[in-house]
Amino acid sequence: MRTYHCFWLLFWAGQPHQTFLTPLSQRTSGFPEKGKVLVLSGNSRQDIRRSKRSWMWNQFFLLEEYTGTDYQYVGKLHSDQDKGDGSLKYILSGDGAGDLFIINENTGDIQATKRLDREEKPVYILRAQAINRRTGRPVEPESEFIIKIHDINDNEPMFTKDVYNASIPEMSDVGTFVVQVTATDADDPTYGNSAKVVYSILQGQPYFSVESETGIIKTALLNMDRENREQYQVVIQAKDMGGQMGGLSGTTTVNITLTDVNDNPPRFPQSTYQFRVPESTPPNSPVGRIKANDADVDENAEIEYSITEGDGYDMFGITTDKDTQEGIISVKKALDFESKNLYILKVEATNTHVDPRFLYLGPFKDSATVRIQVEDVDEPPVFSRPAYIMEVKEDVPINTVIGTVTAQDPDAAKNPVKYSVDRHTDMDRVFNINSGNGSIFTSKLLDRETLLWHNITVIAAEITELNKIFHLSDFIISDNPKQSSRVPVFIKVLDINDNAPEFAMFYETFVCENAKAEQLIQTLSAVDKDDPYSGHQFSFSLAPEAATTSNFTLQDNRDNTAGIFTRKNRYNRHEMSTYFLPVVISDNDYPIQSSTETVTIRVCACDHRGKMLSCNAEALIHPTGLSTGALIAILLCIIILLVTVVLFAALRRQRKKEPLIISKEDIRDNIVSYNDEGGGEEDTQAFDIGTLRNPEAIDDNKFRRDIVPETLFMPQRTATARDNTDVRDFINQRLKENDIDPTAPPYDSLATYAYEGNGSVAESLSSLESVTTDGDQDYDYLSDWGPRFKKLADMYGAMDSDKDS
Repeated sequence: MRTYHCFWLLFWAGQPHQTFLTPLSQRTSGFPEKGKVLVLSGNSRQDIRRSKRSWMWNQFFLLEEYTGTDYQYVGKLHSDQDKGDGSLKYILSGDGAGDLFIINENTGDIQATKRLDREEKPVYILRAQAINRRTGRPVEPESEFIIKIHDINDNEPMFTKDVYNASIPEMSDVGTFVVQVTATDADDPTYGNSAKVVYSILQGQPYFSVESETGIIKTALLNMDRENREQYQVVIQAKDMGGQMGGLSGTTTVNITLTDVNDNPPRFPQSTYQFRVPESTPPNSPVGRIKANDADVDENAEIEYSITEGDGYDMFGITTDKDTQEGIISVKKALDFESKNLYILKVEATNTHVDPRFLYLGPFKDSATVRIQVEDVDEPPVFSRPAYIMEVKEDVPINTVIGTVTAQDPDAAKNPVKYSVDRHTDMDRVFNINSGNGSIFTSKLLDRETLLWHNITVIAAEITELNKIFHLSDFIISDNPKQSSRVPVFIKVLDINDNAPEFAMFYETFVCENAKAEQLIQTLSAVDKDDPYSGHQFSFSLAPEAATTSNFTLQDNRDNTAGIFTRKNRYNRHEMSTYFLPVVISDNDYPIQSSTETVTIRVCACDHRGKMLSCNAEALIHPTGLSTGALIAILLCIIILLVTVVLFAALRRQRKKEPLIISKEDIRDNIVSYNDEGGGEEDTQAFDIGTLRNPEAIDDNKFRRDIVPETLFMPQRTATARDNTDVRDFINQRLKENDIDPTAPPYDSLATYAYEGNGSVAESLSSLESVTTDGDQDYDYLSDWGPRFKKLADMYGAMDSDKDS
């Protein structure tokens, strides 16, 4: 049967209420004089024996923040197997064992080596065991116990924010919620009152209050006005221990801003405003600014201005400057000092956003009186009309007055006015003006047919005391050139009947030889430069000298046209080829103007339908002659024929020079017999120079195949040397033959036969015979031949070097 031993836990303990109320300065260390022993037997918790002080067997208590100089004593471990002979060893494990908590392995005393902070760790779980020193085996089962740190009030309340910001509308009721502040205490809320926080207000009374338990800040004063004070700084204190003396505390600042409400109406700082404005001020120009003061801000201070009444209601207007909230008074219409020089307006300023809660304070608007004084300025003369239209007949004599312009000084001084014509509008000086009374008269004769309208500008300028001394003719010298005005004058030149009518065009017509009597051959019309009021009415008649003798008659159609008719049957162009018919054209205006115009009538041959064939009498008189058109046609034919003949002859001559064979088979001298080393680049010139190398290929009986022989003349060729004939002699022979050959084309004279000559300093560079040599050749001499043979010297010299290596 297994034997169970007892494991004793002996620790220092006192009354719980005594422990909590003991100040830190009175803490003690070491084992107490009287301790209680708890017995553990095996693993059964039924064997637990407790002291009457109700301490749990597995739980120790320590106060935090121990300030003694020695280690703080926690308790003692003791096993009933310990005989006091040092055979047992006590060990400790778990939270902080060996560092924060140490045990005397011989006695089992447990001590805390450091100050403990409950806020960092409130509970430590440790395990204790007794082992045999010799065998190292446990003599008791491992027991677990707890060390709980008892809290002391060592943490003051801390607010969640260092500074709180809040805002409420001004004029709020008492008890209006502002903001809630919150403070927390790190002490144990389940042990005593160390973490019980209460709130109080240190600064900010009597405007605000705070609820002690919740930290809610509320208004405490009625009708707080933003315009009097906008910012408030409230200091709130949070104190633990339920606010009792000795508790710790913390503070925070709450910045409270009163937001604006529209509780102030606009007010004009003065009841009357005065402004002065020159009468020359153009419309839409500002006159002045007024402003009503409003203690509110932002949209609550927005003001709208209006003119409610006054004698200048239609002359002036007012608008609001959105940036400055000022009322801008401006001119709506042109002012006239002489008509009215003082205007009195009533201007009203009204808030655009009104809060109904504060209507009891009175109407949110105000009014003021504005007096506007119009100042007189020296204005230019004013014409009686904006423009003048005058009429004058074109036949009036020079210096005839055609009209008058009138201008007056609108100022009170009523200075005299002088007139002049702007010569930029009358460059020809057709008109002039009386500088004193403004009468316009002609200075040159007029012609309606040349220019119907004359548009001139008349200038009117004031004559002050200063410039009354200086004025020359029509040009006024003014000390203030701005004090002048202009007016357009449109002068229409009226027509008189001073131009005779004339034909609308030059009339040249014809009459057929076979014409019949009373046949219409031409209709006439007329034009007149004049422009009578009742319109043109022309009359046509034959001139008196042609009225009885003419072969034609004229009929007036009474519609400004007339017709020419034949008077007899048949006309003979051989007897009279052209008739000149004088026609008198008259108008019906006063005085009557008339002119005599001539109609040319030619006698022509016509077919039976009256279509003209010919009007040339000379063609019938000389029937064998030709007309100009026929002569030109014949001349053109002759020129074309000559050009054709010349072109044909040129083509025929060119064809004689062309080769006989014009086909792909015409290879001419391109067939070269290569039975030697070759002719080099000259082989591509389409001439057989292979014969230079092969005298055997020479054929004296072969004719030239590249041209057409013109005669049967055969060139005399000398006998050609064969076998070992020197090439130089052969070339000279060919050159001589070409020079004396009359059938050779010119391009053959460009054939070049170049002869290299006999022998070479370099001798042959061919390697064809190199295989016949028994040994290797020495190419070092190539280096002595100069730069042109450097490549060869490098190639063959390198080969020798390779072989040597």
